[in-house]
Amino acid sequence: MTVERWLRLRGKGLAMLHVTRGVWGSRVRVWPLLPALLGHTRALSSLAAKMGEYRKMWNPTEPRDWAQQYRERFIPFSKEQLLRLLIKEFHSSPAEKAALEEFVTHVNFCTLFHYHHILAQLQALYDPINPDRDTLDQPSLTDPQRLSNEQEVLRALEPLLAQANFSPLSEDTLAYALVVHHPQDEVQVTINLDQYIYMQFWALGQRVGQMPRKSSVGSKRGFFRSPPAERRYFKRVVLAARTKRGHLVLKSFKDMPLEGLEQLLPELKVRTPTLQRALLNVTLVVSGVVFFVNVGMVVLSDLKMATSLLLLLFTAFMGLRAAKMFGQRRSVQALELAHMLYYRSTSNNSELLSALALRAQDEHTKEALLAHSFLARRPRGARGQPEETCQWLQSEVENWLLAQSGCDVAFNGTRALAHLQALTPSIGMYPPPGFPKLDLLATITSPKAAPPSTDDPL
Repeated sequence: MTVERWLRLRGKGLAMLHVTRGVWGSRVRVWPLLPALLGHTRALSSLAAKMGEYRKMWNPTEPRDWAQQYRERFIPFSKEQLLRLLIKEFHSSPAEKAALEEFVTHVNFCTLFHYHHILAQLQALYDPINPDRDTLDQPSLTDPQRLSNEQEVLRALEPLLAQANFSPLSEDTLAYALVVHHPQDEVQVTINLDQYIYMQFWALGQRVGQMPRKSSVGSKRGFFRSPPAERRYFKRVVLAARTKRGHLVLKSFKDMPLEGLEQLLPELKVRTPTLQRALLNVTLVVSGVVFFVNVGMVVLSDLKMATSLLLLLFTAFMGLRAAKMFGQRRSVQALELAHMLYYRSTSNNSELLSALALRAQDEHTKEALLAHSFLARRPRGARGQPEETCQWLQSEVENWLLAQSGCDVAFNGTRALAHLQALTPSIGMYPPPGFPKLDLLATITSPKAAPPSTDDPL
């Protein structure tokens, strides 16, 4: 195979890239909250109605039918970890180990062109609306044009998120997250749905346990702090949202609790929790009574000041003191929120597209690797119809992942088998004959002082 023919495969999709439409779905799902299709009033009215239902509930702990709403699809191993586990269990002999490593190298090579092509298309779609563009300014877009471009980006982004094994969070889950606040959340915010055109979340890596703490501000405040409680959180969360006066916001965060998703939205306001507000009010009342008894009565008796004037001055003083205390408290909470977002933010906007393409490539490789290893150990006499093979592969891999990681993962056997079958016609062609090999980057070392040159005018 010549270099020209090999590279021509990339233009045709590498033959394996029919997976983009055949496996990810022959058509892209309609965006659930796009205002151009539904109108932003209709799009968010059902969300507001579900939020009202959760407000009527007494202390809900999770969204309704959570086990049916969310299924974990993320494979909780890196490619290197998965390769070591499979070699240890299924490919222990030197020949089998070498064959598996060669297979992984071939998959990496093939998927590299595929996802580089997808990333290039996404970046070309996103560039006109990229708020972080560092190139020369382009002609400004009208709001309908910008909204149309955002819709195209989101439609193209959805299959990539699916291959990266992100699960979309339903409208019911979002309503729960916007209404319910965990008692141990030091920062609580409030949003106005009327300011948003659409919002959508995707998540992977659900965990239940003590969360890693990413913000140290205020972590040691208080005398009677309860120990950290076990919470439901996600290792990664992707947000796509747009406000009426803003633009499309694409962001990714790590270690985010389910009840804290609203903290990631733009156009929010920090609010003081009810308990803290009650404590501040009690403190103000007690200090005000003490001040009035010890100072106000003396002023009233010695200066012969009218009672109404004294009460007026005292009310104004307490009002200023309350405004200062609540303002300082909100400033501290805003600082805590800024620290939390600083430590938990992983990528945003165009950088998020690159990160998603890389994650989708990793998940693609892991699925093909699992399908290759498990199908190789299946007895030949047991091989039946493709549907039976997919079901068998899904069951075997899910049980193995549960035993190895303790995570209940919903493995897509149909997609993994399609990945493997797309690779089969070209197996053994890596590296192709005549394929150019680039020199390795030179090792960067600290520069040494060069001897002075006689030609140096200085």
